Amino acid sequence: MERLLAVWVADMATETDDGAHARDLLALLDEITVVCPFVDPVRWGLVTLPMRGPSRFFGGEEAVLAMVADAVRRSTGHSARLGVADGVFTAFAAARRGVVVPPGQSEAFRRSLPVAALERRELATVCRRLGLHTVGAFADLPPARVAERFTRDALHVQRVARGEESELRGQRDLRLPTRLRAVRGDDVVTAVQGGFFGDHLDADRRAAAAARLVRQRLGPEGVTTASLHGGRTPQERATLQPFDANAPVGTLEEGPWPGQLPAPAPSTTFAHPVSVRMTGPRGEPVRVDARGLLSASPTTLIFERSASRDITWHAGPWVSVERWWVARRRRAHVQVVTDRDEAFLLCVERGGWWLTGVYD
Repeated sequence: MERLLAVWVADMATETDDGAHARDLLALLDEITVVCPFVDPVRWGLVTLPMRGPSRFFGGEEAVLAMVADAVRRSTGHSARLGVADGVFTAFAAARRGVVVPPGQSEAFRRSLPVAALERRELATVCRRLGLHTVGAFADLPPARVAERFTRDALHVQRVARGEESELRGQRDLRLPTRLRAVRGDDVVTAVQGGFFGDHLDADRRAAAAARLVRQRLGPEGVTTASLHGGRTPQERATLQPFDANAPVGTLEEGPWPGQLPAPAPSTTFAHPVSVRMTGPRGEPVRVDARGLLSASPTTLIFERSASRDITWHAGPWVSVERWWVARRRRAHVQVVTDRDEAFLLCVERGGWWLTGVYD
Protein backbone atom coordinates (compact mmCIF):
# COMPACT_ATOMS: atom_id res chain seq x y z
CA MET A 1 0.00 0.00 0.00
CA GLU A 2 1.39 3.41 -1.00
CA ARG A 3 2.68 5.86 1.60
CA LEU A 4 0.58 9.02 1.26
CA LEU A 5 0.61 12.58 2.51
CA ALA A 6 -2.93 13.67 3.45
CA VAL A 7 -3.72 17.39 3.57
CA TRP A 8 -6.82 18.11 5.68
CA VAL A 9 -8.21 21.65 5.64
CA ALA A 10 -11.16 21.51 8.04
CA ASP A 11 -12.30 25.01 7.11
CA MET A 12 -12.95 23.76 3.54
CA ALA A 13 -14.77 20.55 4.49
CA THR A 14 -18.03 21.61 2.82
CA GLU A 15 -18.93 23.33 -0.42
CA THR A 16 -20.18 26.91 -0.24
CA ASP A 17 -23.03 28.34 -2.30
CA ASP A 18 -20.80 30.99 -3.82
CA GLY A 19 -18.16 28.46 -4.92
CA ALA A 20 -15.44 30.01 -2.74
CA HIS A 21 -14.22 26.69 -1.37
CA ALA A 22 -14.17 25.17 -4.84
CA ARG A 23 -11.97 28.02 -6.08
CA ASP A 24 -9.73 27.70 -3.02
CA LEU A 25 -9.41 23.97 -3.58
CA LEU A 26 -8.47 24.50 -7.22
CA ALA A 27 -5.85 27.04 -6.18
CA LEU A 28 -4.52 24.57 -3.62
CA LEU A 29 -4.29 21.79 -6.21
CA ASP A 30 -2.39 24.09 -8.56
CA GLU A 31 0.07 24.99 -5.80
CA ILE A 32 0.65 21.42 -4.64
CA THR A 33 1.06 20.17 -8.22
CA VAL A 34 4.38 22.06 -8.22
CA VAL A 35 5.50 19.68 -5.46
CA CYS A 36 3.92 16.54 -6.96
CA PRO A 37 1.89 16.20 -10.18
CA PHE A 38 -0.14 13.29 -8.81
CA VAL A 39 -2.39 15.13 -6.38
CA ASP A 40 -5.71 13.40 -5.66
CA PRO A 41 -8.70 15.45 -4.42
CA VAL A 42 -10.53 12.93 -2.22
CA ARG A 43 -13.29 15.07 -0.74
CA TRP A 44 -13.93 18.67 0.22
CA GLY A 45 -10.95 19.82 2.28
CA LEU A 46 -8.95 16.64 1.77
CA VAL A 47 -6.30 15.92 -0.85
CA THR A 48 -3.62 13.26 -0.92
CA LEU A 49 -0.35 12.83 -2.77
CA PRO A 50 2.30 10.10 -2.81
CA MET A 51 5.16 10.81 -0.46
CA ARG A 52 7.91 8.62 -1.88
CA GLY A 53 8.81 10.58 -5.02
CA PRO A 54 8.61 14.13 -3.61
CA SER A 55 10.55 13.22 -0.46
CA ARG A 56 13.39 11.84 -2.57
CA PHE A 57 13.40 14.85 -4.87
CA PHE A 58 13.19 17.55 -2.19
CA GLY A 59 15.44 15.92 0.38
CA GLY A 60 13.13 14.23 2.86
CA GLU A 61 9.60 14.18 4.20
CA GLU A 62 10.09 17.19 6.47
CA ALA A 63 10.94 19.38 3.47
CA VAL A 64 7.80 18.20 1.64
CA LEU A 65 5.61 18.84 4.69
CA ALA A 66 6.95 22.39 5.00
CA MET A 67 6.38 23.10 1.30
CA VAL A 68 2.83 21.75 1.36
CA ALA A 69 1.90 23.63 4.55
CA ASP A 70 3.18 26.84 2.97
CA ALA A 71 1.25 26.11 -0.23
CA VAL A 72 -1.99 25.73 1.75
CA ARG A 73 -1.55 29.04 3.55
CA ARG A 74 -0.53 30.85 0.37
CA SER A 75 -3.38 29.53 -1.80
CA THR A 76 -6.30 29.39 0.64
CA GLY A 77 -5.42 31.50 3.65
CA HIS A 78 -6.24 28.53 5.90
CA SER A 79 -4.02 26.26 7.95
CA ALA A 80 -3.96 22.53 7.31
CA ARG A 81 -3.39 19.41 9.32
CA LEU A 82 -0.91 17.10 7.63
CA GLY A 83 -0.61 13.36 8.11
CA VAL A 84 1.52 10.67 6.53
CA ALA A 85 0.69 6.96 6.52
CA ASP A 86 -0.07 4.03 4.20
CA GLY A 87 -3.37 4.24 2.31
CA VAL A 88 -6.09 6.88 2.14
CA PHE A 89 -7.98 5.79 5.27
CA THR A 90 -4.93 5.67 7.53
CA ALA A 91 -3.38 8.83 6.07
CA PHE A 92 -6.63 10.77 6.62
CA ALA A 93 -6.81 9.52 10.20
CA ALA A 94 -3.21 10.64 10.69
CA ALA A 95 -3.97 14.07 9.19
CA ARG A 96 -6.93 14.64 11.51
CA ARG A 97 -4.54 14.04 14.40
CA GLY A 98 -1.56 15.86 12.84
CA VAL A 99 0.59 12.71 12.97
CA VAL A 100 3.40 11.58 10.68
CA VAL A 101 3.44 7.81 11.10
CA PRO A 102 6.98 6.40 10.72
CA PRO A 103 7.50 3.97 7.82
CA GLY A 104 6.48 0.45 8.71
CA GLN A 105 4.21 1.50 11.60
CA SER A 106 1.00 2.31 9.73
CA GLU A 107 -0.62 -0.98 10.73
CA ALA A 108 0.02 -0.39 14.42
CA PHE A 109 -1.33 3.16 14.14
CA ARG A 110 -4.44 2.02 12.25
CA ARG A 111 -5.17 -0.71 14.79
CA SER A 112 -4.90 1.77 17.66
CA LEU A 113 -7.59 4.07 16.23
CA PRO A 114 -10.98 4.17 17.98
CA VAL A 115 -13.63 2.12 16.22
CA ALA A 116 -15.55 5.34 15.50
CA ALA A 117 -12.80 6.23 12.98
CA LEU A 118 -14.38 3.66 10.63
CA GLU A 119 -17.20 6.18 10.02
CA ARG A 120 -20.00 3.67 10.62
CA ARG A 121 -22.04 4.85 13.62
CA GLU A 122 -24.22 1.76 14.02
CA LEU A 123 -21.26 -0.59 13.66
CA ALA A 124 -19.26 1.43 16.21
CA THR A 125 -22.17 1.31 18.68
CA VAL A 126 -22.49 -2.48 18.42
CA CYS A 127 -18.72 -2.95 18.67
CA ARG A 128 -18.53 -0.91 21.86
CA ARG A 129 -21.36 -2.97 23.37
CA LEU A 130 -19.30 -6.08 22.55
CA GLY A 131 -16.23 -4.59 24.19
CA LEU A 132 -14.47 -3.83 20.90
CA HIS A 133 -13.16 -0.28 21.22
CA THR A 134 -10.39 -0.11 18.60
CA VAL A 135 -10.06 -0.70 14.87
CA GLY A 136 -7.63 -3.53 15.61
CA ALA A 137 -10.12 -5.33 17.84
CA PHE A 138 -12.73 -5.20 15.07
CA ALA A 139 -10.16 -6.30 12.48
CA ASP A 140 -9.36 -9.42 14.54
CA LEU A 141 -12.93 -10.74 14.43
CA PRO A 142 -13.41 -13.81 12.20
CA PRO A 143 -14.99 -12.62 8.91
CA ALA A 144 -17.69 -15.28 9.23
CA ARG A 145 -18.81 -13.82 12.56
CA VAL A 146 -18.82 -10.31 11.09
CA ALA A 147 -21.03 -11.52 8.23
CA GLU A 148 -23.44 -13.12 10.69
CA ARG A 149 -23.83 -10.13 13.01
CA PHE A 150 -23.38 -7.11 10.73
CA THR A 151 -24.33 -6.01 7.21
CA ARG A 152 -22.42 -6.88 4.06
CA ASP A 153 -20.77 -3.45 4.17
CA ALA A 154 -19.13 -4.45 7.45
CA LEU A 155 -16.98 -7.01 5.61
CA HIS A 156 -15.62 -4.22 3.42
CA VAL A 157 -15.02 -2.08 6.51
CA GLN A 158 -13.16 -4.94 8.14
CA ARG A 159 -10.91 -5.31 5.08
CA VAL A 160 -10.05 -1.62 5.45
CA ALA A 161 -9.43 -2.17 9.16
CA ARG A 162 -7.04 -4.99 8.28
CA GLY A 163 -5.23 -2.93 5.67
CA GLU A 164 -6.44 -5.10 2.79
CA GLU A 165 -8.19 -2.11 1.16
CA SER A 166 -6.97 1.49 1.06
CA GLU A 167 -10.13 3.52 1.68
CA LEU A 168 -13.69 3.28 2.93
CA ARG A 169 -16.65 3.37 0.62
CA GLY A 170 -18.18 6.80 0.90
CA GLN A 171 -14.91 8.35 2.05
CA ARG A 172 -14.33 9.75 -1.45
CA ASP A 173 -16.67 12.35 -2.96
CA LEU A 174 -17.16 10.98 -6.48
CA ARG A 175 -18.83 14.21 -7.66
CA LEU A 176 -15.93 16.43 -6.64
CA PRO A 177 -13.86 16.15 -9.88
CA THR A 178 -16.91 17.10 -11.96
CA ARG A 179 -17.62 20.06 -9.72
CA LEU A 180 -14.02 21.26 -9.91
CA ARG A 181 -13.98 20.98 -13.71
CA ALA A 182 -17.17 23.01 -13.89
CA VAL A 183 -15.74 25.77 -11.67
CA ARG A 184 -12.52 25.84 -13.66
CA GLY A 185 -14.52 26.03 -16.88
CA ASP A 186 -13.16 22.84 -18.37
CA ASP A 187 -15.48 20.86 -20.61
CA VAL A 188 -13.46 17.71 -20.96
CA VAL A 189 -14.94 14.57 -22.43
CA THR A 190 -12.70 11.58 -21.85
CA ALA A 191 -12.66 8.98 -24.61
CA VAL A 192 -12.84 5.49 -23.16
CA GLN A 193 -12.70 1.96 -24.38
CA GLY A 194 -15.42 -0.50 -23.35
CA GLY A 195 -16.61 0.69 -19.96
CA PHE A 196 -15.18 -0.70 -16.73
CA PHE A 197 -18.75 -1.15 -15.53
CA GLY A 198 -20.38 -2.10 -18.85
CA ASP A 199 -21.30 1.35 -20.19
CA HIS A 200 -19.97 4.88 -20.61
CA LEU A 201 -21.45 6.67 -17.60
CA ASP A 202 -19.61 9.12 -15.37
CA ALA A 203 -18.27 6.25 -13.27
CA ASP A 204 -16.53 4.85 -16.34
CA ARG A 205 -15.04 8.21 -17.26
CA ARG A 206 -13.70 8.68 -13.76
CA ALA A 207 -12.26 5.16 -13.71
CA ALA A 208 -10.67 5.61 -17.14
CA ALA A 209 -9.14 8.96 -16.15
CA ALA A 210 -7.73 7.42 -12.97
CA ALA A 211 -6.35 4.46 -14.94
CA ARG A 212 -4.58 6.76 -17.38
CA LEU A 213 -3.08 8.73 -14.51
CA VAL A 214 -1.74 5.56 -12.91
CA ARG A 215 -0.44 4.37 -16.28
CA GLN A 216 1.58 7.56 -16.63
CA ARG A 217 3.31 6.71 -13.37
CA LEU A 218 3.80 2.97 -13.86
CA GLY A 219 4.21 2.65 -17.63
CA PRO A 220 2.11 0.97 -20.37
CA GLU A 221 1.97 -2.37 -18.54
CA GLY A 222 1.11 -0.78 -15.19
CA VAL A 223 -2.68 -0.91 -15.73
CA THR A 224 -4.27 -3.93 -17.33
CA THR A 225 -7.76 -5.19 -18.03
CA ALA A 226 -8.93 -8.77 -18.40
CA SER A 227 -10.51 -10.35 -21.44
CA LEU A 228 -12.21 -13.75 -21.46
CA HIS A 229 -11.78 -16.49 -24.02
CA GLY A 230 -12.13 -20.23 -24.23
CA GLY A 231 -10.44 -22.58 -21.80
CA ARG A 232 -10.95 -25.03 -18.97
CA THR A 233 -9.36 -23.28 -15.99
CA PRO A 234 -9.60 -19.67 -14.75
CA GLN A 235 -5.93 -19.12 -15.62
CA GLU A 236 -6.53 -20.22 -19.21
CA ARG A 237 -9.76 -18.27 -19.74
CA ALA A 238 -8.60 -14.83 -18.57
CA THR A 239 -5.88 -12.83 -20.32
CA LEU A 240 -4.54 -9.50 -19.12
CA GLN A 241 -3.94 -6.76 -21.68
CA PRO A 242 -2.75 -3.16 -21.32
CA PHE A 243 -5.53 -0.69 -20.59
CA ASP A 244 -6.70 1.19 -23.71
CA ALA A 245 -5.36 -1.54 -26.00
CA ASN A 246 -6.82 -1.25 -29.47
CA ALA A 247 -8.18 -4.77 -29.61
CA PRO A 248 -8.85 -7.49 -27.05
CA VAL A 249 -6.38 -10.32 -26.85
CA GLY A 250 -9.00 -13.05 -26.89
CA THR A 251 -12.70 -13.63 -27.41
CA LEU A 252 -15.27 -15.50 -25.37
CA GLU A 253 -15.40 -18.78 -27.29
CA GLU A 254 -18.33 -21.10 -26.90
CA GLY A 255 -17.70 -24.70 -25.85
CA PRO A 256 -17.50 -27.47 -25.64
CA TRP A 257 -14.73 -27.51 -23.09
CA PRO A 258 -14.82 -30.97 -21.46
CA GLY A 259 -13.55 -30.75 -17.89
CA GLN A 260 -14.20 -27.01 -17.60
CA LEU A 261 -14.58 -25.93 -13.98
CA PRO A 262 -18.11 -24.91 -12.96
CA ALA A 263 -18.99 -21.45 -11.69
CA PRO A 264 -18.15 -19.57 -9.58
CA ALA A 265 -14.58 -18.83 -10.61
CA PRO A 266 -12.01 -18.09 -7.89
CA SER A 267 -11.52 -14.41 -7.15
CA THR A 268 -7.73 -14.81 -7.02
CA THR A 269 -5.52 -17.07 -9.13
CA PHE A 270 -1.78 -17.56 -8.93
CA ALA A 271 0.71 -17.16 -11.75
CA HIS A 272 2.91 -19.60 -9.79
CA PRO A 273 0.81 -22.26 -8.00
CA VAL A 274 1.72 -23.11 -4.42
CA SER A 275 2.72 -26.69 -3.60
CA VAL A 276 0.47 -28.34 -0.97
CA ARG A 277 -0.37 -31.82 0.32
CA MET A 278 -3.82 -33.28 0.93
CA THR A 279 -4.34 -36.25 3.24
CA GLY A 280 -7.22 -38.51 4.26
CA PRO A 281 -8.62 -39.64 7.62
CA ARG A 282 -5.61 -41.83 8.45
CA GLY A 283 -3.03 -39.34 7.20
CA GLU A 284 -2.67 -41.14 3.86
CA PRO A 285 -2.00 -39.04 0.71
CA VAL A 286 -5.12 -38.37 -1.36
CA ARG A 287 -4.77 -39.26 -5.02
CA VAL A 288 -6.97 -39.29 -8.11
CA ASP A 289 -7.18 -42.78 -9.63
CA ALA A 290 -7.48 -43.78 -13.27
CA ARG A 291 -11.29 -43.57 -13.11
CA GLY A 292 -11.16 -39.96 -11.90
CA LEU A 293 -12.12 -40.73 -8.29
CA LEU A 294 -10.43 -39.66 -5.07
CA SER A 295 -8.59 -42.42 -3.26
CA ALA A 296 -9.89 -41.13 0.10
CA SER A 297 -12.10 -38.41 1.47
CA PRO A 298 -9.80 -35.39 2.04
CA THR A 299 -9.61 -34.23 5.65
CA THR A 300 -6.41 -32.13 5.92
CA LEU A 301 -4.68 -29.60 3.68
CA ILE A 302 -0.99 -29.14 4.48
CA PHE A 303 1.05 -26.15 3.33
CA GLU A 304 4.79 -25.60 3.38
CA ARG A 305 6.41 -25.24 6.82
CA SER A 306 3.81 -27.69 8.19
CA ALA A 307 0.94 -25.19 8.37
CA SER A 308 -2.34 -27.08 7.95
CA ARG A 309 -6.11 -26.66 7.68
CA ASP A 310 -8.92 -29.12 8.38
CA ILE A 311 -11.13 -29.68 5.33
CA THR A 312 -14.85 -29.46 6.11
CA TRP A 313 -16.22 -29.77 2.55
CA HIS A 314 -14.97 -30.65 -0.91
CA ALA A 315 -16.29 -30.96 -4.47
CA GLY A 316 -14.85 -32.69 -7.50
CA PRO A 317 -12.59 -33.86 -8.90
CA TRP A 318 -13.02 -32.47 -12.41
CA VAL A 319 -10.67 -34.39 -14.64
CA SER A 320 -9.32 -33.19 -17.97
CA VAL A 321 -7.07 -35.01 -20.44
CA GLU A 322 -5.59 -32.65 -23.01
CA ARG A 323 -3.71 -33.09 -26.29
CA TRP A 324 -3.59 -36.86 -26.00
CA TRP A 325 -2.50 -37.05 -29.63
CA VAL A 326 0.65 -34.91 -29.00
CA ALA A 327 1.74 -34.82 -25.37
CA ARG A 328 -0.74 -36.29 -22.93
CA ARG A 329 -1.56 -33.96 -20.04
CA ARG A 330 -3.84 -35.30 -17.33
CA ARG A 331 -4.93 -33.20 -14.37
CA ALA A 332 -7.86 -32.75 -12.02
CA HIS A 333 -9.27 -29.91 -9.95
CA VAL A 334 -10.90 -30.04 -6.52
CA GLN A 335 -12.67 -27.33 -4.52
CA VAL A 336 -12.27 -27.40 -0.74
CA VAL A 337 -13.53 -25.37 2.23
CA THR A 338 -11.53 -25.33 5.47
CA ASP A 339 -12.46 -24.98 9.12
CA ARG A 340 -11.42 -21.31 8.89
CA ASP A 341 -14.06 -20.55 6.25
CA GLU A 342 -11.43 -20.43 3.52
CA ALA A 343 -12.28 -21.74 0.05
CA PHE A 344 -9.50 -22.97 -2.25
CA LEU A 345 -9.15 -24.39 -5.74
CA LEU A 346 -6.62 -27.22 -5.91
CA CYS A 347 -5.10 -28.98 -8.89
CA VAL A 348 -3.40 -32.37 -8.95
CA GLU A 349 -0.96 -33.16 -11.73
CA ARG A 350 1.83 -35.76 -11.96
CA GLY A 351 1.06 -36.91 -8.43
CA GLY A 352 1.43 -33.48 -6.79
CA TRP A 353 -1.21 -31.11 -5.41
CA TRP A 354 -1.10 -27.39 -6.11
CA LEU A 355 -3.06 -24.43 -4.74
CA THR A 356 -4.14 -22.48 -7.83
CA GLY A 357 -6.98 -20.21 -6.66
CA VAL A 358 -8.75 -18.63 -3.67
CA TYR A 359 -12.47 -17.87 -3.43
CA ASP A 360 -13.91 -14.87 -1.56
